[in-house]
Amino acid sequence: MTAETLERIKSQIAGHAVLLYMKGTPKSPMCGFSARVVHVLAALNTQYAYVNILENPDIRATLPQYANWPTFPQLYIQGELVGGCDIVMQLNTDGELKLLLEKAAALQMTEPSIIPA
Repeated sequence: MTAETLERIKSQIAGHAVLLYMKGTPKSPMCGFSARVVHVLAALNTQYAYVNILENPDIRATLPQYANWPTFPQLYIQGELVGGCDIVMQLNTDGELKLLLEKAAALQMTEPSIIPA
């Protein structure tokens, strides 16, 4: 875990109300779990940023250690790790995800924005 990569991750998380670390892009997810989370965020008209970890191997290697969460995708809302696909799906079913997104003022769908490597 390099200090530079760790600082970049912390900056990305702090700089976006909603941030999704995923495999692929929202228009072309590269795994089913990422696709499911993208679908839920789109259904809720969520404005969010994303990082394609397949194009950022340093982040892919470092983020699980930093977050103490071994898998992807990882969804962050207001600087806090919400969880991966299963947790996002459950929060959505319970109506809690929408409440978290409303608190983050993220329900105003625009195209997801990519965070440059």
